[in-house]
Amino acid sequence: MTLLRSARFPAIMLLLAAAAGLIVANSAAGPAVDDVMHAYVGIPGFFELSVSHWIKDGLLAVFFFVVAIELQFELTNGQLNSARKALQPAIAAAGGVIVPIVIYLVIAAGSDAVDGWPIPTATDIAFALGVLAVFGKGLPSALRVFLLALAILDDIVGIVFIAVLFTDDVDFMMLGLAAVAIVAFGILSRQLDTRGRVPISIALVVLGIVAWALVYQSGVHATIAGVVLGLAMSQQPALHTRHVLEPWVNGLVLPLFAFSAALVVIPAVSPSELSPAFWGVLVALPVGKIVGISLFGWLSLRIGHREGGAPALTFTDLIAAGSLGGIGFTVSLLLSELAFADAPGIRDQATLGVLAGSIISLFAAGILVSWRAAHYRRLAAAEPAAAPTHGPEAVTEA
Repeated sequence: MTLLRSARFPAIMLLLAAAAGLIVANSAAGPAVDDVMHAYVGIPGFFELSVSHWIKDGLLAVFFFVVAIELQFELTNGQLNSARKALQPAIAAAGGVIVPIVIYLVIAAGSDAVDGWPIPTATDIAFALGVLAVFGKGLPSALRVFLLALAILDDIVGIVFIAVLFTDDVDFMMLGLAAVAIVAFGILSRQLDTRGRVPISIALVVLGIVAWALVYQSGVHATIAGVVLGLAMSQQPALHTRHVLEPWVNGLVLPLFAFSAALVVIPAVSPSELSPAFWGVLVALPVGKIVGISLFGWLSLRIGHREGGAPALTFTDLIAAGSLGGIGFTVSLLLSELAFADAPGIRDQATLGVLAGSIISLFAAGILVSWRAAHYRRLAAAEPAAAPTHGPEAVTEA
């Protein structure tokens, strides 16, 4: 379990699962596995979903539940609990959303792939922090904090996109019933410290499942239920729940989702015949994130300096953070599924774009993060008695 709570191992598992999905889809076993993914499971005539939908609508809701608990903590007690703390990563996150969208739309303009513009906006928290853990020994803690805040804000944007862009024909009665279940869940979670934990815990699980099913039936994407439940839960029980669920999310939920999302047959076409969805995501993830995060992040450092704050990061630190931001994976894969739900051919090529763009970002991040880490280790070796200086003058550092 300790291994599954680390930053490194889950990232490796996620990458291996995605690679396995791609290999299986392009092997002789591909059609059989595809049949399994499209087999329906559930209560016949009442509530049935395909295996694929159970993974991306059911299991992935647990991932979003855990993310929402972390978001709740950061908004109340962590790095985003004031406008001043959130300003720099918020400005950088805005750049990391706007620039990839612009790049994607330029590439996909006039094609049937234009609806995929939300895909390159996401950052995979687990993967980015995993790369940081592997290659970032010696980096200042401010960079990890900045990246965590940046990735969380990116996730908020992704959640908003899922809730607003990919919701049709809402059944407001079902949504209202889901809201009642979620309110009851939040109220009951506040009794965990004063009453019997086991009965209340069982009741919370039941309420959570009911809320998820009602949100699904309402027409809103079911992962939103996980987000709202995570935000509604009392903080201390929520943090304990996150601790319990973390190994299962890292070791089962995310690898299963990565495997199922990567079950894509690589098209036997020349590069010129590939969809703009592929090229748009391929370029927008690594290039758009680096350009957007570093330039808008530099602007945020300038604003912080004028307001009297002392920026803890340099421009080159921001370039490294931008490369980490380009590792899309989980949320980008989900956005790809949703954006092209009615166009499987384009969806598959967008998925390939997510995998390829994320891998390019991963390699770029490994190089850039290693370079910055080596720089800070040299500073620490040269001045062992003093903390490294990251003042405003360092922003123009090469």
